Amino acid sequence: MTLSYKARRRWSLFILLVGMPAWIVLAVTVVGWIDRPSILIELLIYVGLGVIWILPFRFVFRGIGKPDPKETPVAPTSDRDSRKEG
Repeated sequence: MTLSYKARRRWSLFILLVGMPAWIVLAVTVVGWIDRPSILIELLIYVGLGVIWILPFRFVFRGIGKPDPKETPVAPTSDRDSRKEG
């Protein structure tokens, strides 16, 4: 299933605003269940969980920062371009 550019933008916003906070709460809860590990182990757990949450959503975020590929580019106009030099 291929999502359109607009759908991917909407889903990426939803994932960042809802999914990431939910994942953070889940990660803190899971780490809270185990006895307090050393700071380095805890850091590795958080970094690992921080990378793992985004892997299933790579296709949604790919190319979101770029302009819509199906939209025709509009050349920017400036006041200087409309005046004749001479």
